[in-house]
Amino acid sequence: MIWLAMMLVVLALAGLGIWRWAMANQSVAMLDSVDRIFTGGDAVSLGEPAPYGEHPQQVIHLYGPPVTDDSEAWPVVVFIHGGGWRAGNPEDYAFVARNLAPEGFVVVNAGYRLGPDGKFPAMLEDGAAALAWVKANIAGYGGDPDRIYLLGHSAGAYNAAMLALDRQWLGREGLADDTIKGVVGLAGPYDFLPLDGESVELAFGDAPRIEQTQPVAFARGDAPPMLLATGTADTTVKPRNSKALAEALTAGGQPTKPVLFQDLSHEAIVMALSRPFERGGTVKRAILDFLHERETELDSGTVPSLPVQGETG
Repeated sequence: MIWLAMMLVVLALAGLGIWRWAMANQSVAMLDSVDRIFTGGDAVSLGEPAPYGEHPQQVIHLYGPPVTDDSEAWPVVVFIHGGGWRAGNPEDYAFVARNLAPEGFVVVNAGYRLGPDGKFPAMLEDGAAALAWVKANIAGYGGDPDRIYLLGHSAGAYNAAMLALDRQWLGREGLADDTIKGVVGLAGPYDFLPLDGESVELAFGDAPRIEQTQPVAFARGDAPPMLLATGTADTTVKPRNSKALAEALTAGGQPTKPVLFQDLSHEAIVMALSRPFERGGTVKRAILDFLHERETELDSGTVPSLPVQGETG
């Protein structure tokens, strides 16, 4: 009866527009609970949340594959959640780890300061500090500190792109330019001037040089390879953002095209990383293909084959 009740909840919420409902009611945790039912024990929590700073939102949650081999260090995916730089809890996005860790990754869900405490550049300072913690400590959790990837959705995709493109943030933490081996951005805002909307005004309105807040301003040919994925039905962060960054990267010497998922909304593209809402698994497969290709390149020592992507169904 419990199983049937949960299935009815899933169907009902899906019909209401589950992600919008969840974000409005701060109930991403409920969605994570639904995913847990479908995935079971497909990821293992690697202990208590670890702080990387003094602010309560400066914390990370760690997950690993359900079966580990002590002789092998797993590549690491650092996930940065969205929420308009004013909402979100990394713990509530455990479904991302639950669906990626079984593929052979240690997954780190990284929190960062939000709202008034998280105005630019605080979110990037926090992202770099979290990466420094991962680089220094992840070996103790079975991860490879030399194989770190970033994955972000929406505001989190912005954070990931800026950390990879603007060298100053890693440099401030004493991290090498090549610390990040690849970036996956889901529905990220990369070219959003002039500022329009309460969230972006709060996060970036006080920046002294507003043009220096934009990822497109830092596109360069020697940046980590990027998978820029977006849904054609996204009306929150329009696909033109991914197209603009891809064009800037191409102009800078890194040929890149965005992956456009037909009829996916802003919410659906990250929901596709949960078992009940995979919608055929195309988003997850694109992410895993990108990560595995990068792993193969690192193993072989070859020059990265820069990603060139197009539309997908």
